Amino acid sequence: MSQREWVEKDYYAELGVSKNATADEIRKAYRKLASDNHPDKNPGNAAAEEKFKRVGEANSVIGDPAKRKEYDEFRAQVSSGGFGGFAPPGGGRFTTSGGDFDIGDLFGGAAGAGGAGGSGGFSDLFGGLFTQGRGGGAPGAGRGRAQRPQGGQDVETSLTLSFREAALGETVQIRLSSASPCLTCHGSGARPGTSPKVCSTCHGAGVTQRSQGAFGFAEPCTDCGGTGSKIDDPCPDCAGSGVTDRARTINVKVPAGVQDGQRIRLSGQGEAGFRGAPSGDLYVTVTVSKDPVFDRDGADLLVELPVSYPELVRGAQVSVPTLTGRVTVKVPAGSRDGQILRVRGRGIARKSGTGDLKVTLRVATPPAGMAEAELAAYDEALRAAGFDPRSGWAGSA
Repeated sequence: MSQREWVEKDYYAELGVSKNATADEIRKAYRKLASDNHPDKNPGNAAAEEKFKRVGEANSVIGDPAKRKEYDEFRAQVSSGGFGGFAPPGGGRFTTSGGDFDIGDLFGGAAGAGGAGGSGGFSDLFGGLFTQGRGGGAPGAGRGRAQRPQGGQDVETSLTLSFREAALGETVQIRLSSASPCLTCHGSGARPGTSPKVCSTCHGAGVTQRSQGAFGFAEPCTDCGGTGSKIDDPCPDCAGSGVTDRARTINVKVPAGVQDGQRIRLSGQGEAGFRGAPSGDLYVTVTVSKDPVFDRDGADLLVELPVSYPELVRGAQVSVPTLTGRVTVKVPAGSRDGQILRVRGRGIARKSGTGDLKVTLRVATPPAGMAEAELAAYDEALRAAGFDPRSGWAGSA
């Protein structure tokens, strides 16, 4: 495939998706077109076979996030005039709107005296599309970077836990409906009793190459769609993809101390890859419900303890709840409202260590229905003792 062919081929249109299509939309479009136009389902139909090859080529580029980025950037550069004189003349120079420049600069800088080329430039942009010619060698299938079947997409889901479940840790079952390995062919894509064969065109590399001047051009193998293998007898349940959509139950082990909004990664539990390629990952975002008693500050467990005014003045022993039982907290005589008492090691256990229990004292006011005589007696006793609630207050007269 020449440079101009790559630019002029609209892979998005080939798969019938927009340029802003998500990876999932591209995957579904490819799977449907590949299934509808598979040669085994359309024997003798040259148009369907050609369409099958074209959608395989399109998917091998825009179905791969890295290659899709290169493809989009390269087309954007050409459309904006970045490569004005597209094909390099025999002298190895390109013509652009800004003048001529040496092709060595385009692919990462001129070679040094020892023949070692630099890095950077547009070499990252072109990626594996171009390979330096070796002595003018003829195009071959065995050269170039071997392609692997497309891996599965990552999956995002959410999980709601109570405060105690999140603090103590919990194993929770979640149910997902997503692309999973086909149970009939176990992900191979081939009918049970058969197996995929190495592509005779690319010899399993997934790419073919041809030379043009000093450069070799690598392109996805059109016979196998860049997978490196061919299936003569596809699985009837997955049409040769090795993947089917089904519901499954997954055990999620939530670590102790997980916080609201934190993500848990389960490697290999995402969508299944094409024809046995590695599955994606599953990311579970945890939502932690509010608790009527507890709150937290990192690994510290927070509790607000209602106390009476006499308990603050005289001191008291009060039972306080924790995540794993109750503890007795001593309220020192002469304490004040809002004072924090700390109990070491009774907070939330995490890998970094267990936090503390922090108890905030809150004075509880008497109920409005309390007998007037009792309130009057209480007030008289305070005054008789010489207590003035506004003593020392800056607003006192």
